[in-house]
Amino acid sequence: MKRVIIDTDTAGDDTIAILMALHHFQVEGVMITGGNVQFAQEVENALYTIEVAGKGGQVPVFKGHETPILQLGKSQHRTVEDVHGSDGMGGANFPLAKQRPEQEHAVDFFIRKIHENPGEMSVLAIAPLTNIAMAMKKDPTIVPKIKEIFIMGGTNNYLGNITPAAEYNFYVDPEAARIVLHSGVPMTMVGWEMCTQYSVMDDADHADIEQLQTKGSDFFVAVNTVVKAFNKEVHRLNGTTHPDTLLMAIAADEAIMAKSNDYYVDIETKGELTRGYSLVDINGRLAHPANVRVCELVDRERFKAALIDCLAAIN
Repeated sequence: MKRVIIDTDTAGDDTIAILMALHHFQVEGVMITGGNVQFAQEVENALYTIEVAGKGGQVPVFKGHETPILQLGKSQHRTVEDVHGSDGMGGANFPLAKQRPEQEHAVDFFIRKIHENPGEMSVLAIAPLTNIAMAMKKDPTIVPKIKEIFIMGGTNNYLGNITPAAEYNFYVDPEAARIVLHSGVPMTMVGWEMCTQYSVMDDADHADIEQLQTKGSDFFVAVNTVVKAFNKEVHRLNGTTHPDTLLMAIAADEAIMAKSNDYYVDIETKGELTRGYSLVDINGRLAHPANVRVCELVDRERFKAALIDCLAAIN
């Protein structure tokens, strides 16, 4: 069984992604990064999700960096409660989990775990890449010991989801994204455009999920109530979006990624209008060596089947 570390800003689809990862992998730890909603709420959401999966107390949760690398003073990165609800869980306001977070900082946990298991740890990154970048900066000797990184982030020459130019995770901390993408670790990027084209669950899909009548399907319905309305109004999508769960499904079954190519990818950190824009050089115009495997096509039915299988198994 693949051994993984999850890095998340737990809200909305992150929670379903964690369920997917717990279903398929040996999850060595969950790191929390500043992102979707208030940091303390992200921590609680991760703990509760682990409990929903029936693994309460078995998977440690580590608090990491609450803010992007270059955020200073009282400034605050943009959170998105309008997308995921005030609690990041569709306004469900679940009770607190019994499990509590670890005392060790996420970055220190990450460095320790990589050194203890060289070449064995896959990283599943579904948040701004602050924690991973800071770990690489603190101890660069971990870089060659990381097996691979799967990243939900960016776009491949496509409309963003937080600005017209940028996807949220790269927008929040583009400096971190740049550090990680240029680290040399083997990595796969699943962009926002893969989500909008292949991961949307419409009313018929939700009906199929509701019919499962499991603890997993009930949880899925609850956390997706706010994002369904948001997507229809803002993104003009008829359903809920599942970028993080799609990433986990691909990490578990790469046949879901029906097409991919290796490209040179870089991040805009200073643009007045394009902060967080991911440049994917599909035609090789910059003549730089490829650094990222980019997902370009998804087997949508295989992905839905994986989601149904995961939710059906949680009782």
